[in-house]
Amino acid sequence: MELQYTLDNLTETAQEILKNAKHKTFLFYGEMGMGKTTLIKQLAKELGVKEEASSPTFSLVNEYITKNKESLFHFDFYRINHEEEAYDIGLEEYLYSDSWCFIEWPSVLENLLPLESVKLHITKNEDNSRSIQLEN
Repeated sequence: MELQYTLDNLTETAQEILKNAKHKTFLFYGEMGMGKTTLIKQLAKELGVKEEASSPTFSLVNEYITKNKESLFHFDFYRINHEEEAYDIGLEEYLYSDSWCFIEWPSVLENLLPLESVKLHITKNEDNSRSIQLEN
């Protein structure tokens, strides 16, 4: 499935992603500045997270609670150099907890990620809109 969006229709795009997602683990692929964190903030908002999500670049993971009292974990693995660092934060426990897991820069940890996940490949278009290739 492919979606195109701008900041003007970000809410509708996030709703469409959640409606079509078959899993709770989301893997966000895209270069720096593609809007991964912006999209995650909107997805969290659509799931009823009251506080504004922010990038966990230095802490590696932030936890939020949805309106349904579910945990949402937002990971940013941009600064991860080795899989061992992910083991150190207990990544497997997060991934297999049946919680929402949104992962930026997942390519660093491909061997550790569940096969059952939603992959979102984000690219920038010439008009500055974004395209998302969504794979379940």
